[in-house]
Amino acid sequence: MSYILIHHTGCGTSRKGLALLQENGVEPEVRKYMNATSQLSEDELRDIARKMGGVSPRAFLRDKDAVKFDLSETASDDEVFAAMADNPKLIQRPIGIKGDKAVLGRPHEKLLDLL
Repeated sequence: MSYILIHHTGCGTSRKGLALLQENGVEPEVRKYMNATSQLSEDELRDIARKMGGVSPRAFLRDKDAVKFDLSETASDDEVFAAMADNPKLIQRPIGIKGDKAVLGRPHEKLLDLL
């Protein structure tokens, strides 16, 4: 079963997470979601939330960027998913996905929980 890493090369925690996986013998499929050709769709974001245990998208929302993009604190989950799909900077990273499980790599050591 492959390990997928939702990764942003410009993020130190994401880079540390990738390095940690590689140090532990995992060569994940890296999804550079900030690239226009690799952005996450609303359906993919919903699937990630489901794999995290049915959490709200706010569980992996970058709060400080939500303010920058005028995403209201009272926005519905549907609105948050739509905003994340339109503005990938709103997505917290890294996120590890393996099978039917996903985990936010904050701290990056949490990525090892899927091994």
